[in-house]
Amino acid sequence: MYLVLAALFKAFGASKVMKFFPPIVTGPIIICIGLNLAPSAINNIEGGWWIALVAILIVIICNIWGKGMVKVIPILLGVIGSYVCAAIAGRIDFTPVAEAPWIGFPIRYQNTVFSIFTGGHADTGLLISSVVTIAPIAVATMMEHIGDISAISSTCGINYIKDPGLHMTLTGDGLATAIASLFGAPANTTYGENTGVLTLTKVYDPAVIRIAAGLAVLLSFCPKFAAVIEVMPAATIGGISLVLYGMISAVGIRNLVETNTDFSKSRNVLIAALIMSLSIGISYSNMGAISLPLGGITLNLSGLAVGSLVGIILNAILPGKDYEFIDEEPNRTGVSFQVVNGETLREQKLKEKK
Repeated sequence: MYLVLAALFKAFGASKVMKFFPPIVTGPIIICIGLNLAPSAINNIEGGWWIALVAILIVIICNIWGKGMVKVIPILLGVIGSYVCAAIAGRIDFTPVAEAPWIGFPIRYQNTVFSIFTGGHADTGLLISSVVTIAPIAVATMMEHIGDISAISSTCGINYIKDPGLHMTLTGDGLATAIASLFGAPANTTYGENTGVLTLTKVYDPAVIRIAAGLAVLLSFCPKFAAVIEVMPAATIGGISLVLYGMISAVGIRNLVETNTDFSKSRNVLIAALIMSLSIGISYSNMGAISLPLGGITLNLSGLAVGSLVGIILNAILPGKDYEFIDEEPNRTGVSFQVVNGETLREQKLKEKK
């Protein structure tokens, strides 16, 4: 689905395709993605509120009052500080760390998709049902992708929507997720939390991500390091996640604000209202999803998938559309390239050249 949307962007251009994904659609969807994730952070915190509070306070203090490197890595310091406090309080069992070897292979065959084709375990019906269940969620994550690229462009002060273009970023995102799923890894979405980290740290250089990726690959071959991460208190993860998931919703709000979305128009109010009520309401209803029997399989649509589809359809059919995507004009792309806080990446590079 990612590759199909990327192909449409390439074939018809961003201005025509983005008519179906204006900020009034992408903004509320991104808000709901963050709100849907928030309960998992609260569940992790349950029983360890003081540990989570330590993580949150460290992030706030480092970001607001920190200087130099401290201000650059508030999230990492929040994790480390909370982890250390929990260890001192005896809330961590380090037995798995002691038992784990120093070097090992990070992929377990039984967790890969290939394992279902060995030993006679392949179930075609189950495979099709799984694909049909998961695929519609891509609609929501693709909307998040478009919103996140807009927000990242705004944060860095560079028009990434034009260059390298949404067709390239969607292709990379889609291929990464497809390859990861083959080996039992989680989906690789753009993650609005990282946009929030950019805002907090003011470090925009892509080289940082490349270095981090290389280090992550190397560390994945060290089961002992993985064990150190695995024994991390759930409350520490919950505290940091509470901040980061909130940042996802904040990106959605920012998307609406920076495009001057007009909520005095009834169509815009209706679209946003239905996206948010369906996305949140279905997810936390007794049903949990909308089930549609199709032949021998059942299609389960999550709240986010339903909300996304309804928002896209309503925006397409309701009169009064006034959004035109022009990648050269900041407020028509969902992006404000005038960064208010901190220097843009372009400004940083100009200083380095001087």
